[in-house]
Amino acid sequence: MNNLARWQRPEISTWTGFGRLTNLRDEIDRLFEVPLAELTRPSQLLSGWTPAFDVHEDKDNVYVRAELPGMRKEDIDLLLHNGSLSIAGERKSDEKLREAEVYRAERFFGRFQRTVTLPTPVAADRINAQYKDGILSVTLPKAEEAKPKHIDVNVS
Repeated sequence: MNNLARWQRPEISTWTGFGRLTNLRDEIDRLFEVPLAELTRPSQLLSGWTPAFDVHEDKDNVYVRAELPGMRKEDIDLLLHNGSLSIAGERKSDEKLREAEVYRAERFFGRFQRTVTLPTPVAADRINAQYKDGILSVTLPKAEEAKPKHIDVNVS
């Protein structure tokens, strides 16, 4: 009797020690899944660190939240320019670790910059930014001309 089992490619993510290889595989997969315009953004694998963003809006505001753990507010820069919000900064590594024997290092350190195009014009003079527990929360009030207007219909 002949027992044959179909060969399946092993999952790289189950192999220990190949974290960078898994990231490379994810980046290559991403090349085939995203529109071409998205490819102009530098990849996390090649550039180092890219903090996660959430962007949403309601009728009055646009909200941007960014995960920036381990940073001080002095190391974070915000810039609003031509309908885009840029968040930049630098997360510094521990000086103690430079001389130590490191067994595993998975956290990214260094400079980053992310820019998000805002879905609507905002009132730059009323922007509010708060940083608490590693989360940067930016509230961008919509410009009056961008807010929805209710129009009454007259019956004649």
